[in-house]
Amino acid sequence: MNLPWHLYLMALLYILAGFNHFRNPKMYIKIIPSYFSNPKLLNILSGAAEIILGILLMLSFTTHFAAWGIIALLIAVFPANLFMYQDKKASFGLPKWVLLLRLPLQLLLIVWAYQYTF
Repeated sequence: MNLPWHLYLMALLYILAGFNHFRNPKMYIKIIPSYFSNPKLLNILSGAAEIILGILLMLSFTTHFAAWGIIALLIAVFPANLFMYQDKKASFGLPKWVLLLRLPLQLLLIVWAYQYTF
């Protein structure tokens, strides 16, 4: 496979984050907004999606599909990042400015994934 090193870095980050959903589920469940039902299931699904998409990023014939999946996932989990900013209990005690900076970080991650969609 002749894929760039930064693609493998991205894949590794999503795989590790995905496994962390299973290693430390309470952390992720805490940031799921209350208007979503079944936060435990959502945590499992998002963690599994991160692992699967991370693996698919490393396969040259599925990289572009996985990148679109990552973009969709980042959009889908954005309410959790927004909830962290809005809800003191979900903020893990982080300063508001840190939580505010996390919001555009999602856009940077989307741009990073987008470069592998073609």
